[in-house]
Amino acid sequence: MADPLPAVYVGFGCRKGCPADDLEALLQQGLASLGLPVQALQGIASIDLKANETGLHELAASLQLPLRFFCAEQLQRFAPQLSRRSATAFAHSGCWGVAESTALALAAHTHGSARLVLTRLTLAGATLALASAG
Repeated sequence: MADPLPAVYVGFGCRKGCPADDLEALLQQGLASLGLPVQALQGIASIDLKANETGLHELAASLQLPLRFFCAEQLQRFAPQLSRRSATAFAHSGCWGVAESTALALAAHTHGSARLVLTRLTLAGATLALASAG
């Protein structure tokens, strides 16, 4: 019997107007680096400042995954777990790292605890991180 797939949650940070194709390319790169299929994904998250980003909504719809947004205050509790703290991210969003924080927040929201399985990966104006229960 094959081992069950791990439950993986993706957090995205992106520039304004980032297209779904760029987000999907980054996601495929991240999953490939861990040897995981897209079926391991359980949800997508970003910061509430990105709630109107069409690319995020299109990607979530195409993958048939829930999309959740968190406010900076919710994300700050994950600052000790970040691979690095970005002053630029903090200046723009009020949290030290959008992709890692939102991936951790979504996994923790679902499972109570979370750990990063892939830290910041950047491509074409977007940043991604992957987390699982931990």
